[in-house]
Amino acid sequence: MQRLLDIMRTLRAPDGCPWDQEQTHDSLRPHLTEEAAEAVDALATGDPRLMADELGDVLLQIAFHAVIAEEAGTFDYDDIERAIVDKLIRRHPHVFADVRVDDAAGVLRNWQAIKAEERSAAGTSASAGERVPRSLPALRRAAELDRALEWGVDPDLQARSLGELATDPASLGAALLHLAQAARRAGIDPELALRDHLEARVGREEP
Repeated sequence: MQRLLDIMRTLRAPDGCPWDQEQTHDSLRPHLTEEAAEAVDALATGDPRLMADELGDVLLQIAFHAVIAEEAGTFDYDDIERAIVDKLIRRHPHVFADVRVDDAAGVLRNWQAIKAEERSAAGTSASAGERVPRSLPALRRAAELDRALEWGVDPDLQARSLGELATDPASLGAALLHLAQAARRAGIDPELALRDHLEARVGREEP
């Protein structure tokens, strides 16, 4: 990691790369989203070389933000690493302390309880809905909002066909939310389900 940070510092230096020198936390936001999406695609292929390459691009974004913050004196890479290490230890008391859990469901319950305690200690007042990132892809965000806010499924939507629902933007949006809710309740990530279906269909149609 140190070599990557040194390269980013060189690129950001006065005699470095003009494009890299101009970047800010804000200007890099779309790049982080894009690189994360490409990494997700690479993981779906199962190709180790491609996976390593695309995950490296995500790591580059972390290094980029670390160096920008280092220059501004706000935080640095050590702060990033320390934050996640401390969080992992704190949220795994069944491994690093004396809490006992019987299965993965128990781990998740502890994780959520610890997150709630952290928010309370930090004085974070954001609602459950506000804690779901707005930058998530829409289908994923719909499923996460459904989970966070415990939305019920609209019985009127259950009784109608998709053709009846998708007659205008508002009804289509409601239908997509309904599908995202159904997927989440079935243990399916709707975003990944659609992505995988699209990839399979494109693969069938390409010469």
